[in-house]
Amino acid sequence: MDGEVYTLKLDRNKELLTKDFVQYVYDKDGKVEASQPKIQIHCHYHGFVEGVANSSVLLSTCSGLRGILFIAEKGYGIEPLEASLKFEHLIYQLPHLQTEPILCGVPHHGEPVDGDPKHSSNELHLTQHLRKKRAILPTTRYIELILVIDNKKVNKNVLNDLLTFQMYISLNIRVILTALVIWKDENLIDVTGSAGEVLGRFIKWRQNVLVPQKKHDSGHLILGEGQYSGVLGMAFVGTVCSPSLGGGIDVFSSNNVASAATILAHELGHNLGMNHDDRPNCNCPTSSCIMAAHASGASNFSKCSEDDFVALIERGKGICLQNAPEPGDQYSPAACGNSILDKGEDCDCGLPKDCKDPCCNAATCTLASGSQCAYGLCCQNCKFLSAGIVCRRAGNACDLPEYCNGSSQFCKPDVFIQNGYLCDNSTSYCYEGECSSYNDLCRSFFGSTSKRAPDVCFQHANMKGDRFGNCGRVGTNFKKCSLSNSLCGKVQCVEGTVIPYDADTSTSNINGISCRNADFKLGTDVMDPSYVATGTGCAKGKACIDFECVSAGRLGFDCDIEGKCHNHGICNSNKNCHCDPGWAPPNCDTSGYGGSIDSGPPHQDTSVRDGLLIFFLLVVPVLCFIAFLLYCFRNKIKSAWRRRDVKHTYVKFKLNFNLSFSPPY
Repeated sequence: MDGEVYTLKLDRNKELLTKDFVQYVYDKDGKVEASQPKIQIHCHYHGFVEGVANSSVLLSTCSGLRGILFIAEKGYGIEPLEASLKFEHLIYQLPHLQTEPILCGVPHHGEPVDGDPKHSSNELHLTQHLRKKRAILPTTRYIELILVIDNKKVNKNVLNDLLTFQMYISLNIRVILTALVIWKDENLIDVTGSAGEVLGRFIKWRQNVLVPQKKHDSGHLILGEGQYSGVLGMAFVGTVCSPSLGGGIDVFSSNNVASAATILAHELGHNLGMNHDDRPNCNCPTSSCIMAAHASGASNFSKCSEDDFVALIERGKGICLQNAPEPGDQYSPAACGNSILDKGEDCDCGLPKDCKDPCCNAATCTLASGSQCAYGLCCQNCKFLSAGIVCRRAGNACDLPEYCNGSSQFCKPDVFIQNGYLCDNSTSYCYEGECSSYNDLCRSFFGSTSKRAPDVCFQHANMKGDRFGNCGRVGTNFKKCSLSNSLCGKVQCVEGTVIPYDADTSTSNINGISCRNADFKLGTDVMDPSYVATGTGCAKGKACIDFECVSAGRLGFDCDIEGKCHNHGICNSNKNCHCDPGWAPPNCDTSGYGGSIDSGPPHQDTSVRDGLLIFFLLVVPVLCFIAFLLYCFRNKIKSAWRRRDVKHTYVKFKLNFNLSFSPPY
């Protein structure tokens, strides 16, 4: 290239599909056919250019050479020439053939907001205030992804886009495709309208169809066509583990590999909590990074992206990424020393020269002598944690703890209280393990002294229908709230001394009340975090859902606390009873330690009880027996002591007498 000869140093990616990878093909009637096709995946590589600092290479050799090369802060794409009979390839500088800008839907400074999906979530927090150095990135995390292919993209080789997955290796994140869903004849949702409206429809379809069908952490819809005001991607921020919001849409309107890889990597980054790089001190190693608002074939993550991901983990929003895959779950040939837990291996800490795990024998990928485990939330110092030890604490009033079982290194899967259960002093309702309230939202933006504004502030702002008060969007226009739904638009607050980062604020004096609100400039592909969250109580027996104040029964709570849990527990997200302390699962009708069949029973600390039992059942009887013997033989003991005293006196007298009358020398 450019008259120079370069040598590429490449490593093969072996972890792109799960072993139980499934392809689902839907016809126009919604009927599905499942299969496990043989897919060529062991032809994806990542590496660097020999002798070139800060270079990187992402390459696929599946059907010719396709990929991205970064050399001296210049990006190059390589693809086969489709019309060539001589297997010729085209190498081009990325900006030259990228005819359309990769505009992310997340608003950033000075740009209008595209259509937002009708879902609210306050999971998007200001991670700038949470940045701390943690030992998070050295831990490998796994994202199980499902790609849904619309009927305009069916005939194109979407698996070339697996190039995206290699971009996350620098963050020690492994993106693994668990299923491919194909809408063969026609799309199963309406893909017209704004990007936000399409995203809203897709995540509802995902929650109702994909989540029950196949376990995964995030689902993305790949669109072959679409005019969304230049927006080529949209996703929720920080929702990678959410059954209701963990998804995104990506528009691949061209066959440009670099463009497609960047779009998917960018939107998946939003799911992982990453915001745009339009902030100070992001320290991108090249001219542009993956999370730039206008990405252009980048392959690196900035310091800001790393910090955002670390903050997601610190907030407990990446729980589904923590557990290492079970042996055999990854579609790759077994190889001890590849840092991947393959079937038949107890552990794999890499090559012996790199391994620092005392629990693992790096040469054989077996447990070291005396070790029970080498990894997992229920493994400590190479031993299983005792049954009942908390391995995942409850994050809030709507979450539930999980416990170790004493015979496995794995923590139980995450569960929480069933949606629709009353929380926050019966003023809100649990939703997806969160108890959201107006006061909490105000405090997160304006500081600890801020609180919910009176209803008049909500009515004045949200019925106006501008960027500081609305009930979402219709196309490119803000939607005015009706009077009955005004409490379910943007949150309105009073007091507070903090000015939220990266937001415009507005203050209005309504009947002597200083009403405050905010409009966050985060991009057109995610929901503004200042919208009232789903499950927030807006009236007695009602909750906010999709910008409407409706019956809380629509959240789906159907737990028969009295009949099923005998008034000694509450139903969890799997509709099983989580019992109060003192009662045992599954039905909380017998004595026990609490918990559920999903979380495991908690550990009952019996150290004090055991100590008292030992004292009263062993020590006290022995002391009583000794006292009884002393009483029975008291006369003999007294006689023995008298004889001892007399003998002692005689010996002493004799000794003194002999000393007194010793003959002279």
